[in-house]
Amino acid sequence: MSTFYKIGEIAALYGISTDILRYYEELGILVPRRAPNGYRVYRTEDLWCLNVIRDLRQLGFSMDQIRSYIENRSIGSTLELFRKEMHVIDQQIARLNSLRENIITRRETITQAGELVLGQISLKEMPSRPCHRIMQSYETDEEMDILIKQLVSFGPDRQYIIGNNQMGSFVNLSDALDGRCQQYDAVFILHPDGEHRIEAGSYLSVCYCGSFRQTRTYVPQLLQYARDNGMAIRGPLLELLWIDIHTTKHVEEQVTELQLKVEVH
Repeated sequence: MSTFYKIGEIAALYGISTDILRYYEELGILVPRRAPNGYRVYRTEDLWCLNVIRDLRQLGFSMDQIRSYIENRSIGSTLELFRKEMHVIDQQIARLNSLRENIITRRETITQAGELVLGQISLKEMPSRPCHRIMQSYETDEEMDILIKQLVSFGPDRQYIIGNNQMGSFVNLSDALDGRCQQYDAVFILHPDGEHRIEAGSYLSVCYCGSFRQTRTYVPQLLQYARDNGMAIRGPLLELLWIDIHTTKHVEEQVTELQLKVEVH
């Protein structure tokens, strides 16, 4: 035996507005009966239709797709709908897993940044590192922000990567050797699928807290350390942002690492 619901009751039950129910009626997807007093009434049999609409809309199906299915449903079309739903769900699961892994990486990066030795120069052996990059010179923070936004907009898989040490810049080595330490040639983001690579080799490294403008203090120290220890300066000269403005607005919490490729005799 059917139970009848008024439009307000259905709206409250599904957490939607009465305007949306009227819109479904205009589309011919969900047409209620009329009571003797002219009010719209919905049967329990209509609830399955609302369930289908709700579930498919949540998965991004259009109203035309939903109407076509409801009007022409059969075993064959229902099985095909299930296939499409599973495809969309699998895509969403993959994206959520990617975002989850990224959050784990960002959290680990902050932890690792807290364990870095600050202000001391060391020699590291670095593997070849794939990256995405934009080779364009810049000087100001505003110019860098524009380039980073372009870099992460190249593909949906590059979202949510700002805020960890995957991001950095190439410092112009020639200018650095002449004492100009904040002229940049490019921005990059380390990524396993990167179409470019930062070459492997021996890198002098120094980390510091505070404003990244301290680069002008630490770059000369790296260069002098290389000379004092008989190392040939090869480049590139990298500025890696472990913790930057995207992670904290407190300058004293920000952490930067400089890496200079050298050849050890």
